[in-house]
Amino acid sequence: MNRKDILALPSMPAVGNSYPKGPYRFVNREYMIVTYESDPEAIRAILPEPLMPAAGNLVAYEFMKMPDSSGFGDYCESGVVIPAALNGEEVSFISQMYLDDEPPISGGREVWGFPKKYAKPQLTIVHDTLTGTLDYAGQRVAMGTMTYKHENLLVHYGQTEHTSCDPKVVEKKLGKKTCNLKIIPNVDGSPGMVQLISYRMTDITVKGAWAGPARLHLVPHVNAPVADLPVRRVIGGSHFIADMTLPYGTVEYDYLKPAR
Repeated sequence: MNRKDILALPSMPAVGNSYPKGPYRFVNREYMIVTYESDPEAIRAILPEPLMPAAGNLVAYEFMKMPDSSGFGDYCESGVVIPAALNGEEVSFISQMYLDDEPPISGGREVWGFPKKYAKPQLTIVHDTLTGTLDYAGQRVAMGTMTYKHENLLVHYGQTEHTSCDPKVVEKKLGKKTCNLKIIPNVDGSPGMVQLISYRMTDITVKGAWAGPARLHLVPHVNAPVADLPVRRVIGGSHFIADMTLPYGTVEYDYLKPAR
């Protein structure tokens, strides 16, 4: 294997690559998002500079099911997303992610700096309840529940005055700029790459969007600290199904360069 062959490899290992080159297409990607109010000091402690907390002390806890993901396969994911601001622009910061499939763990961490760890998330319909769970090391650390398809946002659009029902608003929400803190050490253990990166989902087709009451229960765990952002008050639940593409990202801030 010569230098040209090596540089053409999409990922490690060289034999049996973990993931192919992107971008990556997701079909029928399904979300249940429970939005809640949390502790402002806890939020500030987790957000890396130069990100600033958004108003309202809100946190979005997500359960996701990806049944058809190019290069990654079929898997579930769960995690903590914090609304924030970057240079005056509204963004989302992904603080924690847990999933049950190796290729998106490797690819997510190596390319975009997604904070991914292996765990057992699920998103299922149990009778009349959309139910998300997260188990880590055999212990239940998160459970979210939401009424199943009580308020169809797409059907209601055009029949109400609520702009949140506009499919374009749902599309904008799913395509919002999202930031990750990417940390990759050098082989000697020194900092090799420490960046705040961003990306936006593209080519979004919203197939379903619902809203309704929701509840969220978080359990303290040392290796899956989702409960470090405590639930003060649940705002509500959102349920989306959409196709979308994950492109490559952009470096927003390089912590190894002199402060600007």
